Amino acid sequence: MNDLFDLQRERVLASRAPLATRMRPRTLDEFVGQGAIVGPGTLLRRIIEADRLPSLILWGPPGTGKTTLARIIASTTKSHFVPLSAVSAGVADLRAAVKEAKDRLGMHGARTILFIDEVHRFNKAQQDAILPHVEDGTVTLIGATTENPSFEVNSALLSRARVFVLQPLRDEDLARLIARALTDRERGLGAEGARLTDDALAVLINFANGDARFALNTLELAVAAAPPAAAGERTVDAALVAEAAQRRAALYDKAGESHYDTISALHKSLRDSDPDGALYWLARMLESGEDPLYVTRRLVRFASEDVGLADPQALVVAMAAQGAVHFLGWPEANTALAQLALYLATAPKSNAAYTAYAAAREDVEKTRNDPVPLHLRNAPTGLMKGLGYGEGYRYAHDYEDAAVAQDHLPENLKGRRYYTPTGRGFEAEIAGRMRALAEKLAAGGGADQSDPEAPEWEPSRRKKAREERERATGEAREANGEETDG
Repeated sequence: MNDLFDLQRERVLASRAPLATRMRPRTLDEFVGQGAIVGPGTLLRRIIEADRLPSLILWGPPGTGKTTLARIIASTTKSHFVPLSAVSAGVADLRAAVKEAKDRLGMHGARTILFIDEVHRFNKAQQDAILPHVEDGTVTLIGATTENPSFEVNSALLSRARVFVLQPLRDEDLARLIARALTDRERGLGAEGARLTDDALAVLINFANGDARFALNTLELAVAAAPPAAAGERTVDAALVAEAAQRRAALYDKAGESHYDTISALHKSLRDSDPDGALYWLARMLESGEDPLYVTRRLVRFASEDVGLADPQALVVAMAAQGAVHFLGWPEANTALAQLALYLATAPKSNAAYTAYAAAREDVEKTRNDPVPLHLRNAPTGLMKGLGYGEGYRYAHDYEDAAVAQDHLPENLKGRRYYTPTGRGFEAEIAGRMRALAEKLAAGGGADQSDPEAPEWEPSRRKKAREERERATGEAREANGEETDG
């Protein structure tokens, strides 16, 4: 009785299912799109037709035919098809499916295709649970995912499956599917007498973004809402399609690979000084629901990493935009972020600060961390002074142009250079200053007045005042057991 009830339920569901489900292709010849992987003569098509199917991972955006292709493969290879969704299934469901597959194989010699939709949502334990049964051939796995399997599928499971990448459907593919749905009287809308205007077809394809499911289900809604004419024909115009669609099918997932791809596109557009590309990818992220503060943080980082001292004002503008996002909220802050993106895109570029810090960090991590040179140490107590702390330190303001020659790196890193300014923007001026300073010091400038070889010029009163102040402050703090800054 349960089997009869199940059959009746399937028939009712099939008749009431959404148009996209009713119109699923049943054979490879009916399958539209993805010619690069299942077209005549392709590797996947040959192994399907030869019934030599390995485990597969089908990776592609929504509505590109992953589930449909898995069902076609199962029917073509005469395998038993067991569908599971990683959203709702757990380890117990996997074990039950494997047990049934073993029984099926032992009693009837029948193979089982275990289809796991959104396989990337399975955690490591769930993926590990299926691994030995894929390896010994108890089940042939077909996993479907919208996320990059390199990041979301265990390497052990990934190594036992072939990955095939499905692309968004082309406009002509969508047009074929829509025409088929409008004329099919058994599963489609042929009995409705519906007709799309040319503008309506163009709008529907445009809104679908290569997603067949979105296109067909939007079509069904638009046809249902279209008033029948006197002859019974339903004409669907562009306005009705737009109303049924409400908004474009989103290819952006804030937690998925498209998130990282899009922020990468924004960064590279900014780095390449393309304001139009920067604005487009900024809008793609923000209008798809991305957190404006996330975008702001990335732009603030860009201001230091890729603009840097070529335009020091970039970081100021970025922080002002960050304040505007907090103050205005969304969507009023959209123009503040647009202004920032335009500023960063058109600013001179330098990654000198970024590479300089990276080089310094590498030395910190990979070289011996020698003590701070004595002349750079603070000497707030008599003991420290007696040990030579601060001895020989030259106070830059006591020298002409505040230029002084002394070492500031540990002994093992003497002579190391991290920062090399570019000749772009404000860094051209910085480079000029650094050259002038180097030339001055090389010519003997910046020497201590107590040096007999030093140029003759009157000692600064500021130096004497500083020495007195430091002495008095040091004595007071020494008495209180405090440390002082050098």
